Amino acid sequence: MKAASDILTGARILITGGTGSFGNELTQTLLASCDIKEIRIFSRDEKKQYDMRSKFHDPRMTYVIGDVRDYVSVSAAMHTIDYVFHAAALKQVPSCEFFPYQAVQTNVGGTENVIRAAEANNVKKVVALSTDKAVYPINAMGMTKAIMEKLILARARQDSHTVFCCVRYGNVMFSRGSVLPLFIDQAKQGKKMTLTNPDMTRFLLPLPIAIDLVLYALAFGEQGQILVRKSPAATVANMAMGVSRVFGVSEEFDIIGTREGEKVHETLVTIEELMKAESLDSYYQVKTLEEIDYDKYFTEGSSEPVPQDAYTSANTEQLDVDGVCDLLLSLDEVKAALG
Repeated sequence: MKAASDILTGARILITGGTGSFGNELTQTLLASCDIKEIRIFSRDEKKQYDMRSKFHDPRMTYVIGDVRDYVSVSAAMHTIDYVFHAAALKQVPSCEFFPYQAVQTNVGGTENVIRAAEANNVKKVVALSTDKAVYPINAMGMTKAIMEKLILARARQDSHTVFCCVRYGNVMFSRGSVLPLFIDQAKQGKKMTLTNPDMTRFLLPLPIAIDLVLYALAFGEQGQILVRKSPAATVANMAMGVSRVFGVSEEFDIIGTREGEKVHETLVTIEELMKAESLDSYYQVKTLEEIDYDKYFTEGSSEPVPQDAYTSANTEQLDVDGVCDLLLSLDEVKAALG
């Protein structure tokens, strides 16, 4: 955090989609720990912007109504900005499945607008947020986020004065779409928890750790890099039993089966990416081509050994029920729910 704090001293940042859970947490972190000049929130939801203004009451905060689909509003919002965190996206799997072109317009077209606007406004660095669903994607949300990554990496190869890099992480606990708030609501109401496939595994990443990843990327991310946070995982059954024990309710569940667009296990780094990734204590740094080189696709190969498996929620550190309980009890959201 210190390296990022030094970089952000006196800086202006823009958070696209900044009224979401990520934007709120990043804003809170930066206002408390950095001598930052301005945090500019760019989003299309005036109600959520009003909520943020009421929550923070800080003169360093400014708000811009706009949509990443509209280049003019994106470019205007980036005027005088030093760093951009690109979090705007359609993230709900069912919504993207039913309306895939809407996902294309926001997740793909919106990212292209962010890239073009950042270069036009001489932004120093763009950190784009991606997801495990972009890896071996099986649904429209994941497919559009995978293309988002490709857009960022393609522009990074073209000798841009703006640094473009991506971060990728798994299920952020208590973010939009996380199953944990549903489990807790059901537990508090005395209802049976609804489980899909009890053997399904999911990465578990507290939101503050996700914030640490993007700040690490801000400080150390290089042109065209994908930075991946290593995370523990748990089965859906262990997650539900952990919630049951923490809230003192019955461990009786309704099993509804795997839903459309869901994977049994999630992947954060592919086999192919592991061949060119550097493994650090808490991160993978995935390297990409540094320049446009067609030979790499047509005439040149690699002698690097092929890993046996990708980095998935099935082969990472597995939390048992006690481990899930300990993690839950460390979260502010759970403490608040417990009163």
